Amino acid sequence: MLTLLNIAIDGIAYGMVLFIISVGMSVTLGLMRFVNVSHGALAMIGGYVTSYLIRELQVGFWWSWLVAIGVTAATGAVLEAFVLRHLYRRTELEQVLFTMGLSFVLIASVNALAGPEVQLIQLPAILSQSIDLGFRTLPAQRLLVIVMGAAIAALAYLLVSLTRFGVWLRAAVDIPDIASSLGIPIRRVQCIAFTVGAALAAVGGVLGAELMPIEPYYALKYLVLVLAVVAVGGMGSIPGSLLAAVVLGICDTTSKYLASAWGNTFFFFAMGLLLAWRPQGILKR
Repeated sequence: MLTLLNIAIDGIAYGMVLFIISVGMSVTLGLMRFVNVSHGALAMIGGYVTSYLIRELQVGFWWSWLVAIGVTAATGAVLEAFVLRHLYRRTELEQVLFTMGLSFVLIASVNALAGPEVQLIQLPAILSQSIDLGFRTLPAQRLLVIVMGAAIAALAYLLVSLTRFGVWLRAAVDIPDIASSLGIPIRRVQCIAFTVGAALAAVGGVLGAELMPIEPYYALKYLVLVLAVVAVGGMGSIPGSLLAAVVLGICDTTSKYLASAWGNTFFFFAMGLLLAWRPQGILKR
């Protein structure tokens, strides 16, 4: 029983990291119909900026994190406004090829600027301490990940499903001509959605650095995991992405506890079963 509780806690924490990183990609892929496989590179940028500010400029963790989120969001906004918006009406293959090339450019850039070493992010004392749960002690950082993941899931669902912005976003993709004639600022809506997705990627990249270390090949190393969460949950379904991330996170953690020699086999086996059961995603209508 103790082992099962440990697996559940660690699996949920890992799943929340996957969810925070992937939720932006779920929105851009499911609602904006844009295949952005460079999404993981945005999480990598957030981690690198945070690490640099803490290590080189001695800036506190919280300020470094906020600056990293801002820098990553600004990077996403600039990319969307000047580059990616021209790909919205292109084929999925063209979108994949371009954004994959963009990932390689960012990988080469951070490798040249910061070297191939893993970037360590020094946590503040409040996140480094342990919290006694009775059956084990849990790092405060992992508890923050779980709380942040739940909060982001709730806010993102409300934003997309129950606000005017969410209606505008869906209309801008499904009926752009009518939406434009009704005065909906399509370009602004698309740019804001992409920017928010980039910011969330930075949030997950920093919070999950302990479980998913920041290094130059981060964007490619964890791309399959992020895509798996989006596909299993259902593109554009935020509750689906959350459920898929937690289920896959628990499956992967189970393999690390009980069969570490098998690596990520449990993760991909669970992904295959879930997609065979629900090809459109767990909660995709």
